[in-house]
Amino acid sequence: MTPECLDQFFSKSQRQHYVQRLLGRVGLTRRRAECFVRLWAYLQLKQTDTSAPLSQLKPIDRWVDCTCREAAALFYAESERGSERSAGMMLDKLMALGLIQKQFDGNTIAIAIPQPPELHQTNPKPARVIVDQFDPRCDAIPVANLLASRYNWMNNSTTAVPYRITELLRQWADGYSRGMRVLRRSDNLNPVGFCLLYPTTRDSEIHFFGPPTKGLHLSGIATEDPFILAAPGDETCRAVFIRSWNIAPEYEAQSLLLLQDTQSTLKAMQQDFPSLCDLHTLIIHRHYEPLATALGFQKTGLDSQAAIYWMYLALDRFLAIDMEALPAASLNLS
Repeated sequence: MTPECLDQFFSKSQRQHYVQRLLGRVGLTRRRAECFVRLWAYLQLKQTDTSAPLSQLKPIDRWVDCTCREAAALFYAESERGSERSAGMMLDKLMALGLIQKQFDGNTIAIAIPQPPELHQTNPKPARVIVDQFDPRCDAIPVANLLASRYNWMNNSTTAVPYRITELLRQWADGYSRGMRVLRRSDNLNPVGFCLLYPTTRDSEIHFFGPPTKGLHLSGIATEDPFILAAPGDETCRAVFIRSWNIAPEYEAQSLLLLQDTQSTLKAMQQDFPSLCDLHTLIIHRHYEPLATALGFQKTGLDSQAAIYWMYLALDRFLAIDMEALPAASLNLS
């Protein structure tokens, strides 16, 4: 079995079926998904050493050798040939996304592939959800784990310091908790979505016009936060940083609930900050870009070193939106 023979045993239409089912995962671009599916099919064929075409992909629960040369032949078969180094970087990215397991003994790369949860056949109906106030005693750790999974793809890491995020969430809740909201299951009260509306001091506003990477305090290692939380009653506070707006993939159909609650929360925050007029948010993955665009947010700055950017919307415009009238496609985040 060689990488060049893959099309004979696993067709392009079969591969696209798997690619489409995987695309909802944050950080997984179509290009990465295609590389992953090609790698999975090739390793399965290599493991079984069969000449029969594959009908479906199955978990690879034992280590299968794969050189960077083989990976490059797989990943760049339909495009300009890439280097073995770039193929190795793609393998690292797929590992950071939790799609593959990889070990290297100094000479040989070995890969195992568990079944991605997006491909499980059983899809139980999600539990009913409610929107509620963030509880730092009960919600900090599960929310931190939810958010950490959103940042792993940027850091080439599977440990995006949930402990650090937990500490920051509790710290911010001590400072101003009204803007911290959760979408939680009604049966076990576990949070499955989170919104953080972070009012900033006047001195912090300059950072919304600077490099977007300045807004990545949750995923970074810097101890000093460039965005200072405004205190209730601060009449000079004009801007709210939508610092987080995330929903677990299986509950994204309930995004309308969190959007409507975000409007209500911002109206309540106007009582604490009467000069509020600006909404800024940071798009760290294009998964949420269609929704932000449908709401009227506009790009205000790009970072040449990362695929992230600032977006802006006037608060009055956001509060005037009839959320139930939004196109259904814009609310379907998967």
